[in-house]
Amino acid sequence: MPEDYAKSYYPVFVDLEGRLAVVVGGGAVAERKVLSLLQYGAEVRVIAPVVTSKIETLAAEGRVTLQRRGYVRGDVGGAFLVVCATDSAEVNRAVNAEADACGCLVNVVDVPELCNFIVPSVVQRGPLQIAVSTAGAAPAVAKRLRKQLEEEFGPEWETYTRLLGEVRSLVMERVAGGETVRKPIFEAIADSDLIVRIESGERPSAEDVFAEFAETEG
Repeated sequence: MPEDYAKSYYPVFVDLEGRLAVVVGGGAVAERKVLSLLQYGAEVRVIAPVVTSKIETLAAEGRVTLQRRGYVRGDVGGAFLVVCATDSAEVNRAVNAEADACGCLVNVVDVPELCNFIVPSVVQRGPLQIAVSTAGAAPAVAKRLRKQLEEEFGPEWETYTRLLGEVRSLVMERVAGGETVRKPIFEAIADSDLIVRIESGERPSAEDVFAEFAETEG
């Protein structure tokens, strides 16, 4: 593996809802990738001669499409995203070549030179997602940082960010005047002690927060 990690990746969050994701491979790593893709709404097709019992169950439930065979050229046609999780260097290279030719996003697990995107370590608290990456240089460090962030950003952040989303909708609907009027409201809420109050057990509604900040600003 090359020792030069100067390659820079553009950080981006991708909408996978309803998009086809092809996973080549059926082992434990492939299973984790499948579950993650399903979590984000992708339509998943698995191609592998042997798969885990969990993937079998997902196929039986109709949650994934399973083609029980080895990869052949043409399998990634129509895919938005491709993940290859096999132990075969030959298959890895073939999947990468086809996906690249088709303009797909492709990740060959643990082979950075055959990827055009990498998967970061992620902390998720509802709408809030914090992604950490070392561009492949130190995956263990990324995981350690993720654990630290999980401790810093507890479950109350899901309540907080969902609430802010609801408040934002109210502000956009009820407050006229455009960005110059609305921005100070959003900033006032973000600068407030609302997250501390939620952490201590308070559960204000969106209407409560709107009344406290938007009507005051108005």
